[in-house]
Amino acid sequence: MRKKVILACEECGSRNYTTMKSDQTTQERLEIKKFCKACNKHTGHRETK
Repeated sequence: MRKKVILACEECGSRNYTTMKSDQTTQERLEIKKFCKACNKHTGHRETK
């Protein structure tokens, strides 16, 4: 089953993106490099609780 997760910027902490993730294949937190509107640059985004 897939669940919705929220991605937050690692630098400023703003929650910019949502995405879907499979619980069965990935147990660790998702980390993606995406564009942050608050920082105005590409930064690492990590899954929040």
